Amino acid sequence: MDGVNVQVGGLMNLVAWLVALVVFASFVLPSMVRVLREYERGVVFRLGKLLGAKGPGLIFLIPIVDRMVKMDLRVITIDVPRQEVMTRDNVPATVDAVIYFRVVNPEAAVVKVENFLKATSLVAQTTLRSVLGQADLDDLLSHREKINQTLQEIIDRHTDPWGIKVTAVEVRDVALPEGMKRAMAKQAETERERRAKIINAEGEYQAAEKLVQAAAMISAQPIALQLRFLQTMREISSEHNTTTFLPIPIDLFRPFLARGIEPTTPPSPGATPPAA
Repeated sequence: MDGVNVQVGGLMNLVAWLVALVVFASFVLPSMVRVLREYERGVVFRLGKLLGAKGPGLIFLIPIVDRMVKMDLRVITIDVPRQEVMTRDNVPATVDAVIYFRVVNPEAAVVKVENFLKATSLVAQTTLRSVLGQADLDDLLSHREKINQTLQEIIDRHTDPWGIKVTAVEVRDVALPEGMKRAMAKQAETERERRAKIINAEGEYQAAEKLVQAAAMISAQPIALQLRFLQTMREISSEHNTTTFLPIPIDLFRPFLARGIEPTTPPSPGATPPAA
């Protein structure tokens, strides 16, 4: 009977040990073993001292002693909220942008800045207001790529000590007051009217040049005028008109006009008029 009790007691002790081992494994092993993906890194601290970045793959930690901060190395996108800016030519505008960046130094992103996402966003907001405040409205609307490049260089220079690499900055939308939109539309309309008048004047000038050249050719060859006259008559006769205008060359009346303008001497007083 005592032997049975001893066996039962030993079995219970074994079960207790197994339960304790399972409980220990369920609580301790998750904190000892970590698996990091290809795009993740783990910054490990041992008793508050930085050990370095580890991963990817299987990472072993000492419970209670080690602490790991997981960092994502993929490209992160941040929307910069709308900012009220005043351009260099005193035009108010509302501008928003988007920033693309990634963590290239996980240790610096954890140790040198408390929250790199918030810090990068705030730097982007202040830089956006500063850069756009030094640009004219025309540059903001027409030279967007140059402004984006300037924003990227400045933000990347500020975030480089934090282990952040800014890959791109894009100004998405520029909202202008309604009065400014109407003024710009009127300016564009006036500019188009000016271009239309210039093009029309250039066309008139070129046509006049061609007419002068044609007149010079006709004066060199008078027969060309007669050929042009016959061609005009043919074009008129080909149409179904009830009235036909027949142009007469002015050369036909030149002898009569020349005789009519010859000066005549008035008769002297008392002179006998010539007999009829």
